[in-house]
Amino acid sequence: MTPLLILVGAYLAGSLPFGLIVARLAKGIDIREHGSKNIGATNVTRVLGWKWGALCFVLDVLKGALPVLLPNVMLAADDSNRIHWQVAAGLLAILGHMFPVWLGFHGGKGVATALGVAATLCHVTTGDLPIALAFAAFVLVFSVSRIVSISSITASATFAISQMFFLWPEPFRAETWSIASFSLAVPTLIIVKHRSNIVRLLRGEEPRFGRKPPKS
Repeated sequence: MTPLLILVGAYLAGSLPFGLIVARLAKGIDIREHGSKNIGATNVTRVLGWKWGALCFVLDVLKGALPVLLPNVMLAADDSNRIHWQVAAGLLAILGHMFPVWLGFHGGKGVATALGVAATLCHVTTGDLPIALAFAAFVLVFSVSRIVSISSITASATFAISQMFFLWPEPFRAETWSIASFSLAVPTLIIVKHRSNIVRLLRGEEPRFGRKPPKS
């Protein structure tokens, strides 16, 4: 029952719609009816300003990081599968953000929550360098383009590539198969969740940060 409780708890934590909650408490609005209509920190920043956006970002990161720590508390210290349960909890937290039960399974794109999960997992597996490289890729692309979506996509791809590099030549060995699978699956999920942004990017219609996004 303990692993089941970990996974359910991770999903429910990830599904907490902090963007929606912050917008309601701060301005009494439904963030899904404003800006890009996304519940993530980027849209909260566009609509409510950087302070509320930063709060939402931090909360979304934490709801990814904290579930990864649940197995450390709930499983035996000598459990050889603990890292795999940590990966599973992190994945469920991200899926909770992307597909929250409270909002009819229509959630955000998972970038901030995935950051919290990946940073916590990498700290105990491959090290912090893959996260640093992904962050550097985000900053570099954003500084040039001022477009959050392409920056997030680039950071996700950078994370996947760097993780495979550090796990090579046997990324799917018994000790690391779960983190290797996570490192490929989650960036893919994030990119798929950005499919509408990709269409706008190809059309040259994706808004730069600081400009009002097109109505949809």
